[in-house]
Amino acid sequence: MLDIIIKGNIVTPSSILKNGWIALSGGLIHSVGTGEAPAAHEVHDAGDAFVMPGVIDGQTHAGSYGGLPGIESTTRSAVAGGVTTIVDMPYDNPDPLSTVAHFDAKVDAIKAHAHSNVALYATIMPGQSIEDARALLEKGVVAFKISAFESSPTRFPRIDTALALDLLELLAQTDVPLGLHNEDQEIVRSRIERFRTQGEDGIHTHSPSRPPAAELASTAQFLELAAAAGAHAHIVHISVPRGFELVDRYASEGFRATGELCVHYLSFDPEIDGDALGALMKVNPPIRPGQCSALWAEVISGRVAFVSSDHSSWPVDNKKTASIFDAGAGVPGMQTLLPAFYTVAAANGCDAAQMTVAQLSERPARFFGLWPRKGGLMPGADADIAIFEAIPASWDAATAEDELCWSPYQGRTFAGQVRRTYVGGKLAWDGVAVINQPGDGQFVPRGNSRWFEEEESI
Repeated sequence: MLDIIIKGNIVTPSSILKNGWIALSGGLIHSVGTGEAPAAHEVHDAGDAFVMPGVIDGQTHAGSYGGLPGIESTTRSAVAGGVTTIVDMPYDNPDPLSTVAHFDAKVDAIKAHAHSNVALYATIMPGQSIEDARALLEKGVVAFKISAFESSPTRFPRIDTALALDLLELLAQTDVPLGLHNEDQEIVRSRIERFRTQGEDGIHTHSPSRPPAAELASTAQFLELAAAAGAHAHIVHISVPRGFELVDRYASEGFRATGELCVHYLSFDPEIDGDALGALMKVNPPIRPGQCSALWAEVISGRVAFVSSDHSSWPVDNKKTASIFDAGAGVPGMQTLLPAFYTVAAANGCDAAQMTVAQLSERPARFFGLWPRKGGLMPGADADIAIFEAIPASWDAATAEDELCWSPYQGRTFAGQVRRTYVGGKLAWDGVAVINQPGDGQFVPRGNSRWFEEEESI
């Protein structure tokens, strides 16, 4: 007999099965269908709610503040938000994931702390041997990331173009992408100093102090380096449509180039939200004025590889500074990714459920080499599932599972909410509390799916 039958509106890769069912057995999806369901030990009827593949959040920072133990609260928040796999960035506190020793320590931390599954980015440090990156590839990292801007000389350093090219040449032999934090350091530092001197230090100064020119110049240089190397260049956060146009130009010429959008760029506008939120909406690159609709058009066009949260685990005190330039960059977004994106999609008149699954589940699964094991509701896939009910709900950050208790979305009404989350066929979130245990999540190595072979069919 099967383990569980879940009834509801089943969002498959090709359609929504109204009044359908999905059968789970041994941590996998056994079958999907309509009509009479097979017998199972347990049946959950989700009614009119959508039964979706669990979200794969392709950009998170679980260890940026609390170190590797931060995996626990981040992944607890993940499952409460319908996220069953996080793809965690390497910039842990106090040291980034750039060695096999750190990789092994992080996998051990996943085994001890994770409620959701975790895939890993890695990086390389200035002066480090490129052979260290080769060893991390063999360990199963899904991607590498570097930065053109130095936020910290130890935890988040700038990687110069010579080392970037070396890494791109190594990765060119693989399907593993190299992601870039895309801001030109000289431009940004010069503009920040200029605004400081002028005494301009509010949220409305944040975008011009890190202007689109800095973002686009860094993006263009990186795309050309990757084209020369024959590697997959991935821009991890693009805040203006021009960035996606640049990426698309390289892709149309046959180069491996992709760009990612974070959900906050679709949700906030400093001209509308800046006075109320101030530093609570500070991210880098900045949220630009008047760009939400234009960026949504990029999603519709297909030029956006996938949408992520860029969840940062900073406490709110990190935002309470006199000057915007001294406030920490980044916002908690793990538990709000799914409802926030669904809300934007619904507001723009899309088939919000299928668009959400495409951008938050299927596309990141393909991108990180996890398809078809993850990202779709089909027989043989992992039973990672989110049940999402399209009933309006106001967001209260005090109820979040991330231990941060603040959010730029505080008080916003979303077009739905997560009712249940299953990780590996096991109930992890029951709509009220996280009920699975730390360590129930697993480390997920990169598999064999290839973005550029499959992109046209996505």
